[in-house]
Amino acid sequence: MTLVQQVVTVLIAGAATVLTRFLPFAAFRKGAPAYIRYLGSALPGAVFGLLVIYCLKDINVTAGAHGAPEALGILATAAVYLWRRDMLWAILAGTLSYMALVNLVF
Repeated sequence: MTLVQQVVTVLIAGAATVLTRFLPFAAFRKGAPAYIRYLGSALPGAVFGLLVIYCLKDINVTAGAHGAPEALGILATAAVYLWRRDMLWAILAGTLSYMALVNLVF
């Protein structure tokens, strides 16, 4: 890919990202309907649960580390979330602990 193609690709990706972030605010200037507000409150937890299931679907508990790094990463995530009540810190702690366990211990 040439430099011009790379710049155009980044600009298009940036414009698409900004557009998708801006459209909901433009569409619901006078206030979102009740079902949209419900989805805004219900979907974050559902998406997080879906991601957890997706990440754990290929674990083989009869081979390798028997899922220990994954289990410890989940425990770290839950512990930090219960302690701080902040999803960002919890995800960061779980990811860092999992990566450290996979690369340094197991």
